[in-house]
Amino acid sequence: MTPVTCFAGRRVALFGLGGSGLATAHALVRGGCSVVSWDDGEKGRAAAAADGLVVEDLSIAAWDGFDALILSPGVPLTHPAPHWTVEKAKAAGVEIIGDIELFCRERTAIAPGAPFVAITGTNGKSTTTALIAHLLREAGRDVQLGGNIGTAILSLEPPSADRVHVVECSSFQIDLAPSLAPTVGVLINVTPDHLDRHGTMANYAGIKERLVAAADRAVIGVDDEHCRAIAERRAAAGGALVRVSVETELPTGLVREGTALVRTCDGTRRPAADTAGIGSLRGVHNAQNAAMAIAAVSALGVDEATLRKGLASFPGLAHRMESVGRIGRALVVNDSKATNADATEKALASFPGGLHWIVGGVAKEGGIAPLAPYFDRIERAYLIGKSSDAFAATLDGRVPCERSETLERALEDAAVAAQGSPAAEPVVLLSPACASYDQFPNFEVRGDMFRRLATGRPDFVPLRKD
Repeated sequence: MTPVTCFAGRRVALFGLGGSGLATAHALVRGGCSVVSWDDGEKGRAAAAADGLVVEDLSIAAWDGFDALILSPGVPLTHPAPHWTVEKAKAAGVEIIGDIELFCRERTAIAPGAPFVAITGTNGKSTTTALIAHLLREAGRDVQLGGNIGTAILSLEPPSADRVHVVECSSFQIDLAPSLAPTVGVLINVTPDHLDRHGTMANYAGIKERLVAAADRAVIGVDDEHCRAIAERRAAAGGALVRVSVETELPTGLVREGTALVRTCDGTRRPAADTAGIGSLRGVHNAQNAAMAIAAVSALGVDEATLRKGLASFPGLAHRMESVGRIGRALVVNDSKATNADATEKALASFPGGLHWIVGGVAKEGGIAPLAPYFDRIERAYLIGKSSDAFAATLDGRVPCERSETLERALEDAAVAAQGSPAAEPVVLLSPACASYDQFPNFEVRGDMFRRLATGRPDFVPLRKD
């Protein structure tokens, strides 16, 4: 835990008592702060009370007695309308911040300059964050990994000169962290997302920009127009900057040539690494993640031999293009995290063909029609869940289908059919392009079942780990 000693002797209101809210409340109390907590849900209030925290209805509190409102990032700050606690805090002139901001202030107070890598982006931030942490651990560093990726930032050990914090930040968290100024700020990409919470793309991109604006060194992917403009502003301000592209050549930066990642500098070129044969880093999207991670850890002094070793040993994230093993001659890949067509597109684009695709659940707007350019890579699709009728209609006459209905049946159907594939390496791919809640509580449960079904088969063969 990181006790928030910089708030010692102060009194704050805290709203939102999920996992990160409870961790934040305890970190404040441990640091000597008086915390009054509340949640709109009885479950959160009960959990806080059971943990010995002060739980009082903030709707009837005297707000002029608070020094700050600590707001959960899941609670609306501006759109579609400010939460009632936000309105009360503003009326009382009380600042509104989140747990990332508390960490930043504590870092400034107890270990200014302690190594801190912050990562954001519309897509790829969890993989990039995990890969940065993995590479730093390969280099022998004491690494604390958390933030939006899972472990609340204040549950991590405190910042210090010999410890690196690697923290994934959502736009909601950045919006509540006005003093965010990491050692290395990583911005992967910006595409439309969360507009219900930010109102416009300009607002959303502006919030993402804050993560790199005050960083000692910025690493920015420049393959979308918003990030290109952000990089230009960073350069104009004179800030240290590494541009990354997997689509175009850069005079100076980090670029992709096939599976190779190459450093360029005023016309010179030098190989940095190669992702060929690394199953956890398949596809152009993962080449971008790898390039961002390489640029970030290089800024912290990780040498290239360690980089290459670390990339090769990166296990990837569960449920994200996760190579589970083989069933007979077919590679089995768990991409249960792909809950929309955009995410599934990354998976389909990562294989040249021979795909036995398990797809379906609760469809998102547009269904799988946007995936049509990849249909020729699919030997057969296995439809599960609520979307089966709609997806069968989309695939009719274009991709052979089985209405497997359940994940268990789909895996059995795909495993048998894949053995007769003409492809050199057939792939049984779970990449549903759908939410899971018609058949599973969440994508993790769906992915866990897929992995369990695959590994429990008598013809399952684990992947070699050289």
